[in-house]
Amino acid sequence: MSWPGVSQRRIGTNGIELNIAEAGEGPLVLLLHGFPESWYSWRHQFRPLADAGYHVVAPDMRGYGKSDKPAEIEAYNQVEVVNDIIGLVPALGKESAVVIGHDWGAPTAWATALNHPDVVRAVGALSVPFMPRSLVPPMALMREMFKGQFFYQLYFFEPGVAEAEFEADIRLALKKFLVMAGGETDLTALPVKTEDDDMFSGLPDPVTLPAWVTEADLDFYEGEFRRSGMRGPLNYYRNHDLTWELTKDAPQTVSQPAFFVAGGNDGVVMMAEEAIKIMPHFVTDLRINKLIPKIGHWTQQEAPEAVNDTILSFLREIDG
Repeated sequence: MSWPGVSQRRIGTNGIELNIAEAGEGPLVLLLHGFPESWYSWRHQFRPLADAGYHVVAPDMRGYGKSDKPAEIEAYNQVEVVNDIIGLVPALGKESAVVIGHDWGAPTAWATALNHPDVVRAVGALSVPFMPRSLVPPMALMREMFKGQFFYQLYFFEPGVAEAEFEADIRLALKKFLVMAGGETDLTALPVKTEDDDMFSGLPDPVTLPAWVTEADLDFYEGEFRRSGMRGPLNYYRNHDLTWELTKDAPQTVSQPAFFVAGGNDGVVMMAEEAIKIMPHFVTDLRINKLIPKIGHWTQQEAPEAVNDTILSFLREIDG
């Protein structure tokens, strides 16, 4: 499935090749997707940003789509993923970029800015705020916080388990996952699960899709994950502690111009409320920090016009 005005190609970076979707000419804007998504998650952003005079590039992140899929779980730690993105900049013939990420792409975007201020001239994040490195290993913290409860990131940790559940009926799994995290779902009404439960049992099978995702969109996502499988995407969750170990000397302050946007009904925002409050202490030039009412986790897909307006306003401010 193509998208009007968007072309695709594979490009070498950090010892692997990533598939990129791109449009426009001008200063580089990199758009990083999350889980379980694709370059296609940014389909509504290509034309507005390209028309504004930017070279817009959205890669399939490592493990996804037509990009390379290293076999080792450890290959999906955030240091390697950040190196993938930083390597794209010279590979595309540029010296610098604005990097914007959603979901897993957000911590990657923050980390590119944090560790490569000479390359990343501005940064934006959707859904996931900047969080400084924790004092203790993240997995131990999660296990303590969610003791006795089902928490999806702990469920994803054991290799093979979540893969089997997703891949048993990938279309239904994606449908349930997308709708569950969308703004139309009352998260407090979902079944209460224990640490021994799986992901999708008990979740309602949506009869209809919300307006922001069509059957054709679901066709695209289903096709991508049938070809690529879920192992690479799930491996991101299996590297929390390794990333923590590898970043012990990382800086703690993002100084570039930055923005943060999320949905008011996003479950991540509910969990990260304190991080959003203290973010200005660590992101010292935070130009925009806002919630969009009535939308959930899939920020740029659920509210494309509001997100596009925000990004364009931010780019006008930094570029004049």
